[in-house]
Amino acid sequence: MAKSVFDKFINKEKNSKVKEAFRQEKKKYKKERAEYFEQKKAAIREARAAEKESAQTGKSLKAKKAPQAPATIQKQTADVAMPLNKYLAHCGVCSRRDAADIIRKSLVKVNGEIVIEPGYKVQPKDVVTYNKKKLSVSKNLVYVLLNKPKDYLTTTDDPQGRKTVLQLIAKATDQRVYPIGRLDRNTSGVLLLTNDGDLTQQLSHPSYNISKIYEARLDKPLTKADFEKILQGLILEDGAVKVDSLAYADSKDKSIIGIEIHSGRNRIVRRIFEHLGYDVKALDRVMYAGLTKKNVERGRWRYLTEKEVRLLKFLKKGNKNLGKKEA
Repeated sequence: MAKSVFDKFINKEKNSKVKEAFRQEKKKYKKERAEYFEQKKAAIREARAAEKESAQTGKSLKAKKAPQAPATIQKQTADVAMPLNKYLAHCGVCSRRDAADIIRKSLVKVNGEIVIEPGYKVQPKDVVTYNKKKLSVSKNLVYVLLNKPKDYLTTTDDPQGRKTVLQLIAKATDQRVYPIGRLDRNTSGVLLLTNDGDLTQQLSHPSYNISKIYEARLDKPLTKADFEKILQGLILEDGAVKVDSLAYADSKDKSIIGIEIHSGRNRIVRRIFEHLGYDVKALDRVMYAGLTKKNVERGRWRYLTEKEVRLLKFLKKGNKNLGKKEA
């Protein structure tokens, strides 16, 4: 198992089994999408049939649609009023989770008044400000994949004036985007940035078990005993952690390790190895939620394709293909 997982990111093109697994996974998502849209088409067909039957029995179209009025009103209300933390996320300020913290710190005003409740309902005519700037909901959704280099902070700004990932994608969009999740300053690799608040919330939520694959370069070879300890699970200062899979790069250099994990805890990969007495000299995230940095040079970026965005949005809670639940 470990070998095939490591092959995912060091030798994908030559491994027929891995390629076939990816093909099967894509087929699965295509099937799910087809079923979803088929249900939508069936609903439309049923509505048309009901309308036709209504016309044949002499009922007016207006009378037939009357029972649907409450649902329409509810939909309009949902479209124009939303929780304050969600509003900030859709404005491209940050994720919903981070927005809740910002709101509780009294940094957001609605119509000139400080609001500290993340669930406060923002109405269409409300004026929301943050850092003395008026906010407006982003209508153009942007999805950028960055191959992050070392020495860049995964944040929207830094009071100390250090380099941030937003400087690397400055030419990608004029929309306010923010990173999904974080990578340490000295960790490189795949990082997704967007102004899609709903997708950010989805990918950040633990129930979706988003899988990440890292390549770790240690200061010394990882022993077989410690290899087994990591697979069996470790108890760190903030609780138990278990990886999804582990692999050596090759039999001659056991200091380069491939590790697949879904936990989003702070510095979790580094802490796993440090717990056993290893120093992580370099850490590179080579895969995130099925996205890789293939054909994207260090410090460069690209837009996600429509297909990639659809696949991300169709991820389901507890998807076993994207990571197993922590023991």
